[in-house]
Amino acid sequence: MSGQKPSLKSGASSQSRFQVAVVTEASSTTPASASTDGSRAQDESKGRSRVVGFLDSGALGSAMDIGLPPDVSHEPDTTKSDSISLHSTGTGHTHISDSHSNTYYMRTFGHNTIDAVPNIEFYRQTAAPFGEKLTRPSLSELHDELDKEPFEDGLANGEEPSAAEEAAALAAKEGKGGTVKFGWIKGVLIRCMLNIWGVMLFIRMSWIVGQAGIGLTIAIILMATLVTTITGLSTSAIATNGFVRGGGAYYLISRSLGPEFGGSIGLIFAFANAVAVAMYVVGFAETVVEMLNDVDALMTDELNDIRIVGTLTVILLLGISVAGMEWEAKAQIVLLVILLGAIVNYFLGSFMPTEHKEPKGFFGYHTAILLENLVPDFRDEETFFSVFAIFFPAATGILAGANISGDLTDPQSAIPKGTLLAILITGLTYVAIAISAGSCIVRDATGDVNDTVSDTVNCTDAACTLGYDFSICKEGGCQYGLMNDFQVMSLVSGFGPLITAGIFSATLSSALASLVSAPKVFQALCKDNIYPGLSVFAKGYGKNNEPLRGYVLTFAIGLAFILIAELNIIAPIISNFFLASYALINFSVFHASMANSPGWRPSFKYYNMWVSLAGAILCCVVMFVINWWAALVTLLIILALYIYVSYKKPDVNWGSSTQALIYNQALTHCLNLTGVEDHVKNFRPQCLVLAGYPNARPALLQLVHSFTKNIGLMVCGHVKTVSRRPNFKEVLQDHARCQRWLNKKRIKAFYTPVFSDNLRHGAQLLLQAVGLGRLKPNTLVMGFKNNWSDGDMRDVEIYINAIHDAFDLQFGVAILRLQEGLDISHIQGQDELLSSQEKPPIGTKEVVISVSLTKDPDSDSCPSKTTSNQSSPLIGRDTKSPLSLTDQRLLESSQQFKKKQGKGTIDVWWLFDDGGLTLLIPYLLTNRSKWGDCRIRVFIGGKINRIDHDRRVMATLLSRFRIDFSDINVLGDINTKPKKHNKLTFKELIEPYRLKEDDMEQEAAERLKAQEPWRITDNELELYKAKTNRQIRLNELLKEHSSTAKLIVMSMPLARKGTVSSALYMCWLETLSKDLPPLLLVRGNHQSVLTFYS
Repeated sequence: MSGQKPSLKSGASSQSRFQVAVVTEASSTTPASASTDGSRAQDESKGRSRVVGFLDSGALGSAMDIGLPPDVSHEPDTTKSDSISLHSTGTGHTHISDSHSNTYYMRTFGHNTIDAVPNIEFYRQTAAPFGEKLTRPSLSELHDELDKEPFEDGLANGEEPSAAEEAAALAAKEGKGGTVKFGWIKGVLIRCMLNIWGVMLFIRMSWIVGQAGIGLTIAIILMATLVTTITGLSTSAIATNGFVRGGGAYYLISRSLGPEFGGSIGLIFAFANAVAVAMYVVGFAETVVEMLNDVDALMTDELNDIRIVGTLTVILLLGISVAGMEWEAKAQIVLLVILLGAIVNYFLGSFMPTEHKEPKGFFGYHTAILLENLVPDFRDEETFFSVFAIFFPAATGILAGANISGDLTDPQSAIPKGTLLAILITGLTYVAIAISAGSCIVRDATGDVNDTVSDTVNCTDAACTLGYDFSICKEGGCQYGLMNDFQVMSLVSGFGPLITAGIFSATLSSALASLVSAPKVFQALCKDNIYPGLSVFAKGYGKNNEPLRGYVLTFAIGLAFILIAELNIIAPIISNFFLASYALINFSVFHASMANSPGWRPSFKYYNMWVSLAGAILCCVVMFVINWWAALVTLLIILALYIYVSYKKPDVNWGSSTQALIYNQALTHCLNLTGVEDHVKNFRPQCLVLAGYPNARPALLQLVHSFTKNIGLMVCGHVKTVSRRPNFKEVLQDHARCQRWLNKKRIKAFYTPVFSDNLRHGAQLLLQAVGLGRLKPNTLVMGFKNNWSDGDMRDVEIYINAIHDAFDLQFGVAILRLQEGLDISHIQGQDELLSSQEKPPIGTKEVVISVSLTKDPDSDSCPSKTTSNQSSPLIGRDTKSPLSLTDQRLLESSQQFKKKQGKGTIDVWWLFDDGGLTLLIPYLLTNRSKWGDCRIRVFIGGKINRIDHDRRVMATLLSRFRIDFSDINVLGDINTKPKKHNKLTFKELIEPYRLKEDDMEQEAAERLKAQEPWRITDNELELYKAKTNRQIRLNELLKEHSSTAKLIVMSMPLARKGTVSSALYMCWLETLSKDLPPLLLVRGNHQSVLTFYS
C-alpha cells in the first residue's frame, strides 16, 4: 500500500468518499516522482491525518473518463458541476474545475492540512452537539515524527458535518425530546418582576408612605433600588464573562471567588429560598384566613387554619414545579397577568373617587393631601431606618432569573437585560404608587360619614379643606387612612376583589419562584461535591434534568416552617441571607477587576469595580440596618461554612479571581523584592535539594522541610541522566505527578526536573536557573554517596565536582548521611507507585516502575526508578514479598524524621566559621514541634590550656545571637594523633585509588593522572597528612561524644579545587561520617547569616 499511488475508482453506484493525495507544488514533477510523493502523502495521511478531502462520485467518474495525466490533482467542488474541464496553472500541474469558476481557489482555507482553523467547538467543556467533543490537534500530533501514534477517529479539519448528518443529529435530539429553554422575557424579566412585586406592594406600601412621607418614601425606594441596581450590574458583568450554567448566585460566586465563598453562600442561599417559600405561602394563607374570618368560615382557629391552607398551597405549588419548567412558566404568566391587572386596577380606581370612600380617607388627587403627606410623620417609635428595613425585602428577588440560568437559552444576554429592566420597571412602579397613594389618601380617617367640618379654626389638616374633620384620630383608635388600614389599596381600586387577587398572585408567584430556585441552586452545589454528604441531591430527572430530590427537600423545609407559622424571627435572617449573596456578587466583580486577570473580560461593559465595592459595602450596611443580630448570625454561619470548605479543600479548579489575585500579588512582591538588597536579618535557608524523585529519598526531604517550612524556599531538583534523546513529554507528566505528590504529603516544595548527561551538568543547570528574583536557592543539599566505593570512580569525580560548582556559585552546601542510606526507590510498595498504564521513558537510566493497586492513570503518586532500561510496564518483585533485613532497616530509617523526635540532643560541631549556617539550621529545627524536645549542644575546637575562656566566649556569642543551648564543649584534643588502627583503616580505604607514581615512569604517571584525575598522588597525601589525621580524629571524637545524638550538624571540611583529588576528598568525608547517628555536614558560603544587631 505504501508503495502505490492511491487509486481513484469511478462508478455511478459508488457513494463512498475517497482520500486524495496532497497537491505537490514542485514545478517539474515526473510521473515517478508523483508516485513517490503520492505514497508519502498517503503514509502521512495514514499516520497523522484523518481525512484530507472528499470526492463526489459523479464528478470523479467524469474526471476519469477524460483521462487525467499523472500530475493532475483533483480538487472537489463545494457544489456539483455539470461540466468538467482542464486548465493548466503554469506550474506543471493541471487542476479540474467547472466551466464557470476555478474551484481549487474556492476550497475552505485549511482543507489540505491537519492544522486546525479556529473553531468554537475546541473551546467547549462539554460534548459537541453532533457527538463526541471535538478537539484541536495537539502540538505533539503536529510536531512529532510520523512514526508516532495516529490520530483518533473524528472529523478532519476543514470538514463539516453534511446536511444529512446534521439532520440526523437534529432528529435524534428531537426524538429524545429537546430540553425546554426560556428567553430573556419569560425566563428572567417576568420572574424578577413577580419576585420583586411581592405582597409588600399592596399591604405595606401605603403604611410606609404614611410613616415616612412621599419624600422619604421615594428616598427609601431609591436607596433600595440603588443596592439592587449595583448588584444587577455586577450580576450582568459576571454572567457575561463566559458561559453560565445552572446554579444562579451560587454558580456566579463560586466560579468567581472560588469554592470557599461559593460553597458557603450557595448553601445558605438555597436554604433562604426554601424558607422564603414558607414566608410567601404563610402570607398567602393569612390573607385567605382573614377572608374566611370575615365571613365566619374558619375551619378551626386562625393559627391552625393558616397551617392547613399553607400546607395545601405548598403541595399545589410542588405539583406545578415537579410537572416541569414549562408548566411553572405558564403558571407564572397567569400570575403576572393577574398582578398587572391589580396594579392597573389600583391606578384606575385612584382617578375615580366616590363620596362613600371619603370618610375612609380617599379623596382623589388633591394638592393639599400631597403637601401634607410630603413630609414624614413617624409614629409608634418608628424611624427612617426601621421603615427602610420593612421595605427593603420588597426590593429583593433580582436573582430569580439568574437562579435558573441553566434553563435559559442565552444566559449571557438574558440575565443582564431581564434583571436590569425588571429593576427599572418595579422601581418606577413603587415610586408611582408611593406618589399616588400620598396624593389621594390622608393619613388618618374615622370612616364615619358624620365627621364633617364643624370648627374651621382648630381643624387645619388636609381633610378639613375637603370638608371632613378627623382630628379625633390624633388620640388614636382610627381604623382608616394610610397609617391604619393595610387594605387601603383595595379601597382605592376600581374593583376591590382584584387587589385581593393581586395579593394572592404576588405571594404565590414569589413562592413558586423560590420553590424552583432553591432546588436548582442546591443541585448545582451538590454536583460540585463541595459537601460530600449532599451529593445524593445532585441527580436530575427527565429531559430538563429536574432536581426532583431537591424539590422534595425544599418542600420539606418549607412545610416545616409553614407548620411553625411564626416567621417574625426567621424573616430578618432570610433577608440577610439574600443580602449576603448580593454583597458577595458585588465583591466578586471588584475582586476579579482587582486581580487584573486576562480571563476577566465581560461583554457587559457598564460596570465599575469601585461601584461594585461600594455596592458590597452598602449591602453589609443594610444587613445591620435591617437587624443587627440577624446580620451577625448570617456572618457567623458564612464564616463557619467558609472555614469548613477551606479545611476540606475540595478538588476543584475554576480559575477563580482568588487564584488570579494571589498570582498578581506574588508577582508584584517578587518584583518589589528584586529592588531591595539582601540583609543578614532577613536571611533564610533556601534549599535546592538533589533528591531525585521526591519519594525516592523521604528522609532527606523531611529533614530539609523541617527547617524550611514557612521560612524559606525548598526546591526538589531532579537530574534525569539520559543516554539518548530526552523524552520531554515524559518529564512534563512526571513534573505534574510529583508536584501533586508533594502537595498531598503537605511538603511545601517545588519539583524541578532537568535532563542532562550527568549529575554535575544537571546540577549546574539547576544551580544557575532555578529561582525567581530573590526567591532563589542559596544552599545545595545532597545525600551522601554511600555506595561510592563500589561504583565507577568517574561518578565520584562528578559528585565532588558538583560540590565544587556550588561553592563557585557562592552556594552553601549541606550533605546528609544516614548509615542505612537514603535511596529507597528500589523497594517496591514503599509508597504509592505509578500506574501500569504509563510507559517507562526510553533511553534513560532512570526508568519508571509502573505498579499501582488503584490503576489510576492520573495518580498523585510519584514515579520511582530502577537502574536499567526495561521495556515491560511492570518491573520487579511482587510488592507483597517479604523485604530483606537491610531493606527493612532502610525503610525504618527513611521515616525517622517524619515522627516526633522525643527528648535528646542536636549536637552542633561548629569547628569553622562559615557565616553561621551550621548554627542557624539546628536553631530552626528546634523551633519545630517534632524537634521541640531536643536541646542544642555546641562543640568547638580550642586550646587545652584555655578551655574555660573559649567556653565563655562562645556562650557570649550564642547569647548575643539569642540562640538557646544546653551545653558548650570545648575540644582541646582535636589535634592529637588518631589511633593506629584507624589510620590503618584509612590507608586501606585509599589504597585502590592511589596513583603510586613512584612505581612507574613519570610520563606514564602523568598520562594515568590525566585519564583518571581522581587518583591520589603521594605528594598530595604528604601535603594533606595533617588534614587527613584531623578527619580520622574527629570521627573518634564524634563517636565518643555524640553517639546518642538525634542529629549531628557539623562543619563540612573543604577541599581546595585542583589540588585535592576527588578520591581523597571522598575518603575524608567517608572517614569523618562513618558509623554515626544521622549526620548533616554543612558549609555556608562564608557570608554572615546571623547577626546580633537590631
